[in-house]
Amino acid sequence: MELKERGSSLSYSKVIVNPVAGAGKTGRKWPQIMGHLKHIGLRFEHDLTEAPGHAIELARLAVEKGFERVVSVGGDGTINEIVNGIHDTGSISEVTLGIIEMGTGGDYTRTIGTPRRYRDACQCLMGQRKMRVDVGVVEYMNENCTVKRLFVNFAGFGFDAEIVRRTNMQFKALGSMPSYLMGLLTTLLCYKNQGISLIIDGEVMDSRVCTVLVSNGKYGGGGMMAAPGADLTDGLLDVLIIGDLSKPDLLRSLPRVYKGTHLTHPKVTLKHGREIEVRSRQALSLQADGELLGTVPARFRVLPAALSIAV
Repeated sequence: MELKERGSSLSYSKVIVNPVAGAGKTGRKWPQIMGHLKHIGLRFEHDLTEAPGHAIELARLAVEKGFERVVSVGGDGTINEIVNGIHDTGSISEVTLGIIEMGTGGDYTRTIGTPRRYRDACQCLMGQRKMRVDVGVVEYMNENCTVKRLFVNFAGFGFDAEIVRRTNMQFKALGSMPSYLMGLLTTLLCYKNQGISLIIDGEVMDSRVCTVLVSNGKYGGGGMMAAPGADLTDGLLDVLIIGDLSKPDLLRSLPRVYKGTHLTHPKVTLKHGREIEVRSRQALSLQADGELLGTVPARFRVLPAALSIAV
């Protein structure tokens, strides 16, 4: 389809579907979702992803063809890839992201407040309401090279990233909370806290930590309220530092993280910043939006009001 130039009255959407998201639920539900989108009158084309990273390419091509709205049908990882693809074109300010949440965790949409029921989420694509939100950027190491990646919700390193690695490799088919808990329990058996140097807007902190989360949104890990005060529109990243907790103390504290009451723990610290750097003698694993990326050392920064989302 040949599209008109941006700003015209013709408004088509490119819908990018990750059929394996949500332990395959997205692929099973897509025919119903597609039928409903046609029923409500959305003008769209769609593509199905075929491998990890494919949504980046599909989103980039969609923007280059002139689509002014790109819709994610999948989970947080699908959203992450689509936003990275849009950003790669240099036109992120001109494109709107739509979200039909079908993933395992759905943590990003918990913060935004977009509907979890696909029929309601589809209806959001028919209106004109938009929300302008911040996006995070992380630079990290992958095979001795420095790589840059955007994240929409949160990034983490240490214990958190090890849980992501084990969850995605071994337990994702179990669903959001069960898979995360299984990943957590298996990580507990072998993980050791590490010494790091953390620099937040020039302030240096040297400490031994269990994990550090750099959050744009409130939730992570399938409903954990890791950063209860996080605001997608404040131009800041929330840095949650979980210190040198013992494994029994970590297990006892876990329910508090789901409730968002963990910030009163004496070994938990919350900071806010625009630029964060982390150094470590160990090559700690790093994740962003639930996808394992590489290792520390890493730098984080915020892009204020960079992304427009249909709500």
